[in-house]
Amino acid sequence: MNQVKPNEFVKIRNSKIHGSGGFAKKDIRKGTKIIEYLGKKISNKDSEKISRKKGVFIFELDKKWDIDGDVPGNSAKFINHSCEPNCNFEIRKGEIWIKAKKDIRKGEELSYNYGFDLENHQDHLCKCGTNSCVGFILAKEHWKKIK
Repeated sequence: MNQVKPNEFVKIRNSKIHGSGGFAKKDIRKGTKIIEYLGKKISNKDSEKISRKKGVFIFELDKKWDIDGDVPGNSAKFINHSCEPNCNFEIRKGEIWIKAKKDIRKGEELSYNYGFDLENHQDHLCKCGTNSCVGFILAKEHWKKIK
């Protein structure tokens, strides 16, 4: 496991969803900024090349730039996707923050919808196991298109 930067809200451990996951160290109130998604700012063109080689730690920042989160100290990269997430993300002033979408209890796994588009969605299976799981890591706006 890569070096993990300490955070007051997040503990990294094995996940039932996928590999390692981020879990609440303590109760977290709705609206709390939990953790910043850290990484190297890269162009969208470079992002395409990198994601083919390394996987899915690329986070879209805006129309021109992405964040490559596969860097030491980025604990946020371990937060898994879920079709019924308890977090969401906010992009503001070049920063990406994972925020509590609802009150979260200590020990609960943190998750957010990664918001992937339909392109190649079959390559990104979801294993969140929730009642509303659509089977793919996909933005909610696309769910009806695959059902």
